[in-house]
Amino acid sequence: MRKTLLALLLAALTLTGCTEIEGTGGKGYVTSDGQLTVVAADDRGEPVTLSGETLDGEPLDIADFRGKPVVVNIWWSGCAPCRTEAPLLKTAQSELGDTAAFLGLNIRDSSPENGKAFERSFDIDYPSLYAPDGSGLLAFRGEVPPNRVPSTIVLDAEGRVAAKIIGEVRTSRTLIDVVADVAAP
Repeated sequence: MRKTLLALLLAALTLTGCTEIEGTGGKGYVTSDGQLTVVAADDRGEPVTLSGETLDGEPLDIADFRGKPVVVNIWWSGCAPCRTEAPLLKTAQSELGDTAAFLGLNIRDSSPENGKAFERSFDIDYPSLYAPDGSGLLAFRGEVPPNRVPSTIVLDAEGRVAAKIIGEVRTSRTLIDVVADVAAP
């Protein structure tokens, strides 16, 4: 009996250690492994509809960015992987220049001030929609699990999902290369 119990316990621990998904200590979100999925042009759905107010209280509609790829990063200031990837996003934005637009989607901060402090800390100068009520995530229904923070979506010039990274962006080069591929004629 004791051997069986020990074997079950070891099996459970082994299976737990094999997962690519990590818990975050009751924070209400789950990080993921940063898996990249690219969607072929013929398989892309309808353009994403997303609008709201930025952290600065300004209206923003993602349709205004059509004509070039848009990198949408889903984040919040209390997310450790969001803090780790912020400099990588900044590097990608800098290297891509006018090739792509960048947009943040802040989904959890209790106030815009928390999000703005995060942006100041990492010198983020692209806008972020403030949508802690979950409304911003509805634009990516079926594309991004709502509890997977951070996640990054690359939209094509028509506003359709062309690629997604569920979890932390691991290198700026990966994001730069994906955007360059999406932008290529």
